[in-house]
Amino acid sequence: MKEIVTVQVGGFANFVGSHFWNFQDELLGLAEDPCADSVFKKQHLDMDVLYRTGETQQGILTYTPRLVSIDFQGSLGSMSSHGTLYNHEPTIPSDITTWTAGVSTHTAERHKKNLFLQSLYEEQDRAVDKSGPQGEYQDKDIVESLGKGVKFWTDFSKVHYHPQSLYELSGLWMDAREFDNYGIGRDALSHGLQGEEISERLRVFVEECDRVQGFQFMVDDSGGFSAVASELLENIADEYSNTPVLLYALRAPESYVNLGKRKQTILRSLHDAVSFSRLASYCHLVVPVGLPSLSTSRASSFFCIEDERPYHCSAVYAAALHSISLPFRMGSLAPTADLHYVSGAVDVGDVVRILSGQSRRKVAILDMAMPAPSLTGKESGERLLNNLHPVTPEITEDVEDLQAVETMTIHGVLGPGGHPASASEVKDTIHAAYEHTSTRPKFCHLSAAHSPLPIPLPFPSIFKNVVGQRGELLENPTASPLLKGSLEVHSVPMAVRLRSSSAILPYLENRLGYLRRYGVDRGAPGAELVRSWGFGKDELEDFGEALSKMINELKPHSEVSSDSD
Repeated sequence: MKEIVTVQVGGFANFVGSHFWNFQDELLGLAEDPCADSVFKKQHLDMDVLYRTGETQQGILTYTPRLVSIDFQGSLGSMSSHGTLYNHEPTIPSDITTWTAGVSTHTAERHKKNLFLQSLYEEQDRAVDKSGPQGEYQDKDIVESLGKGVKFWTDFSKVHYHPQSLYELSGLWMDAREFDNYGIGRDALSHGLQGEEISERLRVFVEECDRVQGFQFMVDDSGGFSAVASELLENIADEYSNTPVLLYALRAPESYVNLGKRKQTILRSLHDAVSFSRLASYCHLVVPVGLPSLSTSRASSFFCIEDERPYHCSAVYAAALHSISLPFRMGSLAPTADLHYVSGAVDVGDVVRILSGQSRRKVAILDMAMPAPSLTGKESGERLLNNLHPVTPEITEDVEDLQAVETMTIHGVLGPGGHPASASEVKDTIHAAYEHTSTRPKFCHLSAAHSPLPIPLPFPSIFKNVVGQRGELLENPTASPLLKGSLEVHSVPMAVRLRSSSAILPYLENRLGYLRRYGVDRGAPGAELVRSWGFGKDELEDFGEALSKMINELKPHSEVSSDSD
């Protein structure tokens, strides 16, 4: 087996990760539920790729994500940093004292579990003690309570975590708004042993693997957590240099603030340039994810999203990341009959090689269709391709790049008669669609799966009323409810695409411009700032050279060829 180790760094990354693991937990539950839709019975997915088995001190078997999550101290809400499966004995104060003056103890009040978490833990208690009291929680009430307020990513998490998974950065006497640049994040790890503690937790998960296929990083790169991720990535590059790293650079809409003041503009611009340069230098592939306004984008045509609520936006992005990860756990299937259910298995290294090749193309664009349209009627394949919209910021849309390469995953789409289309039907339809398009990629690897995206109970109520129970688009939707959630929409067909294309050039050119204008050029107004972050002019010039190479790799051949002709 080829395992994946997942790392989540920063607030918004953990919101995305919480939804991501909810999808996995839902798949596991549906596979064992005799009343569940039969489409989830033959998933042909090896969940051990993402999960690990273990055992509590009481001998109870556990199945938890192979995950290290890093966030602020106090970011876990009502959840303990040791998880919920293992009994953690609190530290007993020593009888030996060296301080003779008065001592006062201040204990912060614990956050109360919301209605969803109360119902979840009571349900788990009843599974152990059948004679326990029967709760009176209604799903409708739970969904409404989540809709009214989610403060922490743990508020909607339905997953058990290993005691080594959740790490809180201590000693940061600031809120998330102040932890807003690379330098602050670097300073946070410069004192004490927190960097080594995080790396040690990662080793615990890596060393128990048979054969790691790659690291999956979700990083909130809008502030200081990009530096925390960079330090960890540097250690990974030293210890596991041959293991591919796929990194999603995630941003919430609220991180795109109108800075106004020139000083803040310089700080933000230099952060963006330095953050990307450092993360990319240790990764094999970076996928920027997060639009300034997801609610007004074409990607959210069938949603009603509040951009200021991370609970909403992170659910959509997590759905895309889930779909991208499906081929990593399809495995090699021998029986030809199984091609009805899954097709196109690849691992993390395969995707990296497809999208970056032997060049320095380290950045990919993420497009998604949620829900993906059904494969019915004429030109159904073309219609599906046209419904793929980018959730990567700062790109050129509708650009023609004859050298573009891509990987695509389509799963759970409906075919004629409303029946799930087989993996082979999906592949035939999409290949035929590309034959009839005027612009097509140089190469496309297509993965397909029979089962759709399951919608767990804590998924936000963001679907418009045109979306049906199985994610189909209704011709005559009912007047109410105006918005639908997990009680009305049980599953959704998905299509996602990663593409290496010159459309990413504005994203790269902006960061190169920031670096030169504010950090490198003579009299650059931010030179002293980046020096305080620990970067000299030589390092900044190295960042600029690496960005220039990425840009040149993506520009049309005529623009980078020699002037000899």
